[in-house]
Amino acid sequence: MENLTSETPLIKEERKTDIKAEVTDEVKKQLWLAGPIIAGNLLQNLIQMISVMFVGHLGELSLSGASMATSFAGVTGYSLMMGSASAMDTLCGQAYGAKEYYLLGIYKQRAMLILTLLSIPLATIWFYTNEILLFFGQEADIAWEAGIYAKWMIPSLFGYGLFECHVRFLQAQNIVFPVMLSSGVTAMWHLLVCWLLVYELGMGGKGAALAAGISNWINVAILAVYVRLSPNCKKTWVGFSKEAFYDLVEFIKLAVPSALMVCLEWWSFEFLVLLSGLLPNPQLETSVLSITLNTASCVYMIPFGLGAAISTRVSNELGAGRPEAAKLAVRVILCLAITGAIIIGIILILIRNIWGYAYSNEEEVVKYVAIMLPILAIWSMLDSIQNVLSGVARGCGWQNIGAFVNLGAFYAVGIPSAILLAFVLRIGGMGLWMGLMCGVFVQVVLLLTITLLTNWEKEATKAKSRVVCSSLPTDMVVT
Repeated sequence: MENLTSETPLIKEERKTDIKAEVTDEVKKQLWLAGPIIAGNLLQNLIQMISVMFVGHLGELSLSGASMATSFAGVTGYSLMMGSASAMDTLCGQAYGAKEYYLLGIYKQRAMLILTLLSIPLATIWFYTNEILLFFGQEADIAWEAGIYAKWMIPSLFGYGLFECHVRFLQAQNIVFPVMLSSGVTAMWHLLVCWLLVYELGMGGKGAALAAGISNWINVAILAVYVRLSPNCKKTWVGFSKEAFYDLVEFIKLAVPSALMVCLEWWSFEFLVLLSGLLPNPQLETSVLSITLNTASCVYMIPFGLGAAISTRVSNELGAGRPEAAKLAVRVILCLAITGAIIIGIILILIRNIWGYAYSNEEEVVKYVAIMLPILAIWSMLDSIQNVLSGVARGCGWQNIGAFVNLGAFYAVGIPSAILLAFVLRIGGMGLWMGLMCGVFVQVVLLLTITLLTNWEKEATKAKSRVVCSSLPTDMVVT
């Protein structure tokens, strides 16, 4: 009895040490994943930014058309591609955790097939951008310029879909540095391609749009070569297979709510831009909203990277049948997200009085931005939490639930609140942000409640079942 009593403190100390080691190891794994993902996404976003910057030197009308086309392309194309591809977060991540490695290649081929088919109707929509914008009352000259730019962007749509498939395939295997390096090389190459097409070949805005497509396809080619030749992908890519044509409906069932999760949130921000044009002094409101949205999109990359990291960690652990490890990963990512959000919020508040000068010399704009940044700081904290919780949802395969949460949060609460605050209570642009913040708050509460009530053992069983159902004989493989 005395021996047992004397050993108890030692056992407790050992357990504390083990827990501390597990947490430290998990933090390292998540930061190792999130860092390159954040950098890679920032570099990938530079492609469209660089194209628009080149067009900006061609004249105000060209810039307006390119900006309108880029926004239209995001709503009608890129958001759907990114969302649909995120179905692979669940499928590839869980299959990798379960060590059913060959399934990752099958899922990638299915995704490539479905996203390529999806690109065809989306490309048709882009082809008629001019007519669509005119139908919605846009100025004829801007609509015409946007229509031309969108037509020349069509090759980028097909390339972007395949790029997302390769990124998700590699990310599920915790391979993220090649994606970052590929995006960096492509971004530098894009500067040269834009200069060559826009100025040397005299293509103007059409050249900038085409350059985005060329760069996307270069990115795809680099990653495809890596997948084919790298020993890291030897087990997960065994060649093209007829199995890719099976169970397409099952993949689509997960891809549709995955797309809705992304699009419903993405579209709500675009709706804010439209609403800002209806406010008194629309030029000021639209300018300030553009600045804050641009700032928010940069800040967004950090929690987006954390969300991608936790999606991979949770799906891997559930697929491997380790529910406690998945639960620990969720706790760690929430701590990282909150810590990061606090730091970002403090930075935004400290720079509030000078940040506006980066975009404008107008005192009115600078002062308005200074008022908006503290609101943006609060929003960034909420958005950081929802990003990682959305990543947990993707890792578990809760896309159906996530789609309904986003629908209710943004379209039953967020946008109505924005309209009420901005137009009825006359708070203006601040009201638009505050309204959307109400939607994000509801989103966080719902996703957090779902996560806290999760039975992780049950989720591990579901993951195993999903992988087993997808496992088919491999004698159909064609190298």
